[in-house]
Amino acid sequence: MTEKVTEALDAGTTVNLSLISHTNAGKTTLARTLLGRDIGEVRDAAHVTDLASGHVLVQTGEDTLMLWDTPGFGDTARLLQRLRMSGNPIGWFLNQVWDRWRERPLWSSQQAVKNAREHADVILYMVNASEDPAATSYVALEMEVLQWIGKPVVLLLNQLGPPREDVSGEVARWSDIGASGQVAATLPLDAFARVWVQEGELLEAVEPLLPPEKRDAMVRLRERWHELNRERFDKSMQVLAHYLLRAACDREPVEDAGWQGKLATAVAGRDKGDAAAGKAMKALGLRLAETTAISTDELIALHNLSGRAARKVLDRVAQDYAHNERITEGAVGALGGLFTGAVSGLGADLMAGGMTLGGGMIVGGILGALGATAAARGINMARGEDGNTVSWAQDFFARLVVTSLLRYLAVAHYGRGRGDWDEGEHPPHWQGVVETAVAQRSAAFAEIRKGCRNEDAAMQASLSALLRETGLDVLARLYPGSMT
Repeated sequence: MTEKVTEALDAGTTVNLSLISHTNAGKTTLARTLLGRDIGEVRDAAHVTDLASGHVLVQTGEDTLMLWDTPGFGDTARLLQRLRMSGNPIGWFLNQVWDRWRERPLWSSQQAVKNAREHADVILYMVNASEDPAATSYVALEMEVLQWIGKPVVLLLNQLGPPREDVSGEVARWSDIGASGQVAATLPLDAFARVWVQEGELLEAVEPLLPPEKRDAMVRLRERWHELNRERFDKSMQVLAHYLLRAACDREPVEDAGWQGKLATAVAGRDKGDAAAGKAMKALGLRLAETTAISTDELIALHNLSGRAARKVLDRVAQDYAHNERITEGAVGALGGLFTGAVSGLGADLMAGGMTLGGGMIVGGILGALGATAAARGINMARGEDGNTVSWAQDFFARLVVTSLLRYLAVAHYGRGRGDWDEGEHPPHWQGVVETAVAQRSAAFAEIRKGCRNEDAAMQASLSALLRETGLDVLARLYPGSMT
């Protein structure tokens, strides 16, 4: 710990949470996710963490919330056998001298018990939720040890798999472990796929379990934690607003095929206009692909994750362009179907620099949006003052809002313990929730898209505010009661 942190711990109120579980169950991975930084060592082996270590989770003024990563319980059956032989089990156990190397399971268990007994205000007991509690013998034994320690227990369900709409079955399945009333709360909190609103529920569950003299400090700490996470959420929405505004305002000029190109089209079907439109479409699509990756990198950095988004690109864009053509006098007949072939038949090859398209949630989601925009097919012929241009159609922009919020959810749920960012498929129930929230504000998004001619600050502020409202609505729908 730094000198500044040590001084604050001495002067103010410190709330201590001890993270305890069976060995090799993923405590350090979850601790990294909660703290937003790398601590300890993560590998698939027993007793990797051999000493309890305290880390500042949040601090405000002189108050500090500490998270302790402890060694895992090991050989619990032998541990209980030893403990039951004494009239004062915990006191006897803590006074024993265990060989750190030859008696590693008992030594590690002793360090966990010692930390919980001496420091913990609340014990966070983490279990592998994919297991059957009735068939996992060590859980009952470890709950008996925790009962002897005598501190409030919050049960955390880890390894739930990808986020899904309903985890009530797992919560119910694990709620009966331990003695009656021993577990104060049971919460799903996966080290690999959780989001900040779930962490907020954990802090709310801890608050009433604390000694009375620490509860006021916990209120302040929880408020500070919420403030920091809302700031990150707001910055994330600003990143997406900038990205969406660029897409909404983006225009690419189409080179005029000239009178020779028009004559060739009319006489022999050689369509230079098609090639010019195709070139413009590729340029527009490549810019969107690049800004998608850039904005994803910004979200990754905001969430204290490592790694970068792959430079994956779109491979189907034809139906999503609106083409604005400046019609010159006498050219209507010659140009009536000039760009139809370019739009309906374009197989735009955006495989630049070896980049390939993947099926992940970010680019795959955008590709799905492209397929859902049949209303944008064809050419919108209109008089323009600045020549012919191609731009993203309104229907595609609406879908781009949906995929942008899905990107935010993907990054915000990505636990730091997983290591470098890697794109995957988003849970199916996310898309319907996001689509509903966006659809309820479709008129507001359409108004921004309609009025977009340049990326001015006022328009970006309006779009940021609209995205914040929509994003909070999405989180409230995914995690009912968490945003109150």
